[in-house]
Amino acid sequence: MQEAVEEKTINLAVSVTKLSWRAIVGAVRAYISYKRHKEMMGPKRYRGKQTVKQLISQDQGVTSMLVGDESISQFERIAKRYGVDFAITKDKFVDPPKYTVFFKAKDLDALEAVMDEFEKTKAFQKQKPSVLKQLEHYKEVSKEQITKAKIRVKEMVR
Repeated sequence: MQEAVEEKTINLAVSVTKLSWRAIVGAVRAYISYKRHKEMMGPKRYRGKQTVKQLISQDQGVTSMLVGDESISQFERIAKRYGVDFAITKDKFVDPPKYTVFFKAKDLDALEAVMDEFEKTKAFQKQKPSVLKQLEHYKEVSKEQITKAKIRVKEMVR
């Protein structure tokens, strides 16, 4: 939208005490050189996570894949590490939300590596016991030790 506004309006700011023909010509030349430079640069190139519209505008073909997992942030981290350009959409109408990942067709090999690493991290997390469960277990063990210590103290006092 900003580019559309820039195309329709021309803001020309010249700070001079007396507006001369030379100042107007210089300002117009600066504006023309700015437009040429902008045309040579081409459209802005987005990297990493982006919107679907930005991904499609790159004209390289888009492929999608369904990811139905709550650990989508891990996927984002791994994809950024591999330099994959992607866009994520969330399907809100399904009870456990499902995510659709759109990526460029040329990034297919890199995305396969991302998915392999993502699956490995998910498998590792399933094998690793929960910290909260470990904490509950150690709380129970400590309560038993405290009661045993109280019983010993009472026996020693008698």
